[in-house]
Amino acid sequence: MQIGIDLGATKIESVVLGDNGEELHREREESPHDYQETLNSVNLIVKKIEKKFGKEFNVGVCHPGSSSTEDGFIKNAHNSPWLNDKSFNLDISKKLNKNVLCENDANCFALSEAVDGSAQHYKIVFGIILGSGCGGGLIINKKIVVGSNNMAGEWGHNFLPFLGTLEDEKINSYDKYKTSIENYLSGSGLERLFFETYNAKISAKEIFNNAINKKDKKYIEFIERFKNRLSRSLALLINTVDPDAIVFGGGVSNEIVFLDEIKKRTEKWLNEKEINTVFLKPKYGDASGVRGAAWLGRKLIY
Repeated sequence: MQIGIDLGATKIESVVLGDNGEELHREREESPHDYQETLNSVNLIVKKIEKKFGKEFNVGVCHPGSSSTEDGFIKNAHNSPWLNDKSFNLDISKKLNKNVLCENDANCFALSEAVDGSAQHYKIVFGIILGSGCGGGLIINKKIVVGSNNMAGEWGHNFLPFLGTLEDEKINSYDKYKTSIENYLSGSGLERLFFETYNAKISAKEIFNNAINKKDKKYIEFIERFKNRLSRSLALLINTVDPDAIVFGGGVSNEIVFLDEIKKRTEKWLNEKEINTVFLKPKYGDASGVRGAAWLGRKLIY
């Protein structure tokens, strides 16, 4: 058995998985927006669980952002900035007096779905998270691929295809983000684009609902552009990685009821009549991150 902990921007979720992957415990609490308080909260959660079961457990933690290969500090935790520039893996291991395995939340999502989720029968699995941001994780033979820079899977940081391609363009770092896949496909990106286009503040969920219900032509046209941008970006991903399966997670992915259509559009951009890559919804939904964290210590995952 193993404890998994998911450090989110708004909640800390914990789970205990049995030997066969069954959930023996699940709990969540509000996430403190302070680094030391986060360490204290995780410590208390682990101690409480171990007291309940009367034994010590190995612990895996998933978190936003990635760890620098140079100093081990967390970077790019945009929604949990209190984690940035902190050596969380080392600090939480000292706090709990045990070796804690820590990993990016998108990698844990992908690991969960590849081990015993919707993609468990596939060799090369790419897990996509379309939520407030746009992340991803690459799993091969049920092992996480992190890469030499801990950047494997970060497809959302690439330029949106057809943007930022002219050699003589003068683009500063902020403009680079503006042309990223994440800025066009994430929930926050969609809301920003809708406001810039129609001068109306509306949630991504409402945009999708209004388009599906054909409430107004502008919603339909807006989601049509989203479909084309997503399929172009997936074509870039498949050309690069060529996974057996792509699992779509996150709040925005929950609103996508047209995966078959997205696959057809992706095939068009790949100039292929039919691709073998399967597009899947996750078996465990938003619980995949914390389950993946629990799987971290079960086997050699790198």
